[in-house]
Amino acid sequence: MIHQRIELNEQGSKNAFVTTYIMEANPELPVKKRPTIVICPGGGYEFVSYRESEPVALQYLARGYNVVVLRYSIYPDATYPTALLELGRVVQMLHERADEWLIDENKIVLMGFSAGGHLAASYSCFWTKAFLSDTLGCDKDMLKPNGVILSYPVITSGEYAHRGSFVSLLGDRYDELVEEMSLENQVTESNPPTFLWHTVTDDDVPVENSLLFTRALKDKNIFVELHLYSEGPHGLALANEFTAVNETQIVPSCQTWVELAHLWMTKIFAK
Repeated sequence: MIHQRIELNEQGSKNAFVTTYIMEANPELPVKKRPTIVICPGGGYEFVSYRESEPVALQYLARGYNVVVLRYSIYPDATYPTALLELGRVVQMLHERADEWLIDENKIVLMGFSAGGHLAASYSCFWTKAFLSDTLGCDKDMLKPNGVILSYPVITSGEYAHRGSFVSLLGDRYDELVEEMSLENQVTESNPPTFLWHTVTDDDVPVENSLLFTRALKDKNIFVELHLYSEGPHGLALANEFTAVNETQIVPSCQTWVELAHLWMTKIFAK
C-alpha cells in the first residue's frame, strides 16, 4: 500500500496534509485503475475528526477503492477559502498522479462528514468557478469531482444552520459571505451525483440541511440519493463500537450507510 503523508501549502494553509491509502499494483489483482475517495472529516471547522477519517478509509480500501484523507486547515489559523483550495489541490493531485497511483480519473468521489460535508458540498457547487482554477493554476477539468457522499452535512446558513461552523469557516468575513455559503442556493447543473444520509433526531446539525440540499439538487435534475434514519445523534461516523465515543453512537441501523454508499458508487460508475 502507498501510505504517505503529503503536506499542503496553499495560501493560508497551516498543518494541512493529505494521507494516502492506495493499493499498489499486483498481478493477482485484476483491476488496473480504481475509483478514489477523498475524505473530508468533520469538526465544525475547528478540528478534524480522526473518527471520520482513517476508520472510514479502511472500510472503503477493503471494498476496492483508493482513499485519501484530507486534514484541511481550520479556525483560527485559516478561514474561507483556504480549505476549499486545499481540497481542490488534492483533486488536482489525483488527476496528475492517476497513472502512478492507479486512479481512474473519471471516478473521483468526495466524502464529507458534518462541517467536512459542507466543505465537500461547497466544492461540488464551486469547482467550476474561475477563482479555483486560476488560483491553483490548472484547467477546470483537473478539478472535476465525479460524485459526492455527504454524511449528516452542514449545508444551510439559514434557519437550520449549525451556526458555529459558519463562524469558524468565515471568521472576520462572516457578514460578507454567510449567505453565499448557504449551499442549497448554490447548486448548479455542474454539481456531480450526490448521496446523502442523516438521522432525523440529529440535534446538532438538523436533518433539514440534507433535505434542503436534496431538494436543490432535484430541482437541477442532479442524480441524488438520500437516506434518512429514524434515530441517532450527530457525528456517528461508522455508527459502530469502533468509532463510538459512547453507547448512543452505536446505532446498528445506521451502520448500513457504508454499504449503501458503496452500492450507489457502483451504480453511478456503471452509467
